[in-house]
Amino acid sequence: MNAVNCGVFLNPAAEGYPELLRQVDAAERGGLDLVGIQDHPYQPRFLDTFALIADLLARTERLRFFPAVANLPLRPPAMLAKVGASLDVMSGGRFELGIGAGAFWDGVAAMGGPRREPGESVEALEDAIEILRLAWGGERSVTYEGEHHSVRGFKPGPPPAHSIQIWVGAYKPRMLRLTGRLADGWFPSFGNAGPDAIPEMRRRLDEAAVRAGREPSDVRRIYNLSGEITDGEERGRLQGPPSHWVEALAGFRRELGFDDFVFGPGGNDPVRQIELFAAEVVPGVRQALGEEG
Repeated sequence: MNAVNCGVFLNPAAEGYPELLRQVDAAERGGLDLVGIQDHPYQPRFLDTFALIADLLARTERLRFFPAVANLPLRPPAMLAKVGASLDVMSGGRFELGIGAGAFWDGVAAMGGPRREPGESVEALEDAIEILRLAWGGERSVTYEGEHHSVRGFKPGPPPAHSIQIWVGAYKPRMLRLTGRLADGWFPSFGNAGPDAIPEMRRRLDEAAVRAGREPSDVRRIYNLSGEITDGEERGRLQGPPSHWVEALAGFRRELGFDDFVFGPGGNDPVRQIELFAAEVVPGVRQALGEEG
């Protein structure tokens, strides 16, 4: 099984920007691996996620960043390929791409984006993944004719500094099958996919991977968990002392097959939450799993 990576999931609210910088600094100092930032361009309170990631990559040295997840209807795949490769080059290989089929269609349409039916949004995501793979694969010119996205003689570049992974936020059967066939990672959130729902989702994803000639382990599983590290006794599945979090995450790893975890800090002091997660939870999980570091 892959070594466990752990990180944080952050809110790009403009009024919280100074606090967000402190949270990222805590993650960097704490030795965490990942930072995911939600992408809702139609949300007037939010900074643009890709501009923010560029800023944060410039302020850090080791953390990897990814949009969690990029809003495809408002970010055409050729432009995603360009900005993703650019961020990867400038950061020395610290950008990964989380991507989704889209949601909140009223907001998308208000910004001039398409209003797609569920099946159409999955088709569009498949087109996008194909274009991204071609753009990042060293081709001098890319032509692809899809149902919803096409490029004709697109000259990609610069090439990314490393092989950028594509992690898909997927919940429903068709999206899970697409993830199993084409993606490098699966990024569900606890709030939309609790532990009881995961085995059936995982079965669909794994079956699709095998039918595509892949190993299920080719798809990395990253669980997005929002909660609070507290003093005293457990007060909920994702609310309790560090020992409770260690037990929960180690269980999610052993029983549900997750490789990595991204923590959305709750409570009134997110910086302290991230410090506790990095200093007590992550080492405890790795020790429980028999890993070093």
